[in-house]
Amino acid sequence: MSILIAAWALALQSTPAPETAWTWTLYADSAPVVLANEIPDTPSLRSTLECEPGSSVARLTLYQTSDMTGMTRIAAGTSTAMTQSEAGRAGSVKVALRTDHPVFAAFAREGSLSMSAGETRRTLEIPQAHLAKLRRFAELCSG
Repeated sequence: MSILIAAWALALQSTPAPETAWTWTLYADSAPVVLANEIPDTPSLRSTLECEPGSSVARLTLYQTSDMTGMTRIAAGTSTAMTQSEAGRAGSVKVALRTDHPVFAAFAREGSLSMSAGETRRTLEIPQAHLAKLRRFAELCSG
């Protein structure tokens, strides 16, 4: 019986979280300001945007994307920019964006940001229901 319970517990741990468990959460009560695509109350993260209030620079971290480093093309709406992406901890990639750049403005308006470095492509999508959090993040970050 205990073997069956142990096997069931292991199966629950290895089962991926349902898509509905993922959400966008804004942490604006302290510095840095963070907008996280996460499963709340777990260490599960897909991406984060963070900034020091008033700095006008957002740092985007994409998790499980370690092969996207070097010169990176970023686009939102009809705006594009080139920036440097760098490897972060645990297979993540970090990119800095100015919150006053047209690409970030289009991202805040539409909720979609595409990135490509070499052959690797990634799109960050923020659903309509969470765009107010992205706009509030940009407001808090802008100087």
